[in-house]
Amino acid sequence: MSGIMSDFARLLEDEIPRLRRYARALTRDVTRADDLVQNCLVRALAKQHLWQPGTDLRAWLFTILHNQHVNDLRDALREGAHITDEATQSLPGVIPNAIASLQLRDLERAMAILPEEQRQVILLVGLEGMRYEDVARILDIPVGTVRSRLSRGRHMLRKIMERGLGMTPGRRYEPGYARRAA
Repeated sequence: MSGIMSDFARLLEDEIPRLRRYARALTRDVTRADDLVQNCLVRALAKQHLWQPGTDLRAWLFTILHNQHVNDLRDALREGAHITDEATQSLPGVIPNAIASLQLRDLERAMAILPEEQRQVILLVGLEGMRYEDVARILDIPVGTVRSRLSRGRHMLRKIMERGLGMTPGRRYEPGYARRAA
């Protein structure tokens, strides 16, 4: 049994960078993201008997992480805590080109403007390279909804980036913003 445990722990460890990247993009706060990943890993270890070897561990872990994030938001709202948008964190990596650095900063800010459901789909498909079916399973939505959110989110991102609209840190999405951006 210890061989299985060590194999599972090794597989979990291999997924930590992806989990952290997605958690940071979701929360836009390094500390909250690290807490979210830690809670996800604790839950995965406690429920490892539910994972079936040979199935997609990454999708299973992202489902746990997503559900934990939703639960954390609900708990915070129930407790009356105000969830603020922290300044966006830089993506890992060094970009020597100043123009590319500014474009990346603008993309991060544009992503922060998107509604959360569109941002989640774009991150899972675009950043993590997941298949639509896996994203649908993780978010517990139909594949058609994944496609729709992805299309609307990409369209809005293009408009925001083209026009530089709303590129202030911490700005929230406003209903009707997509029509004004278009």
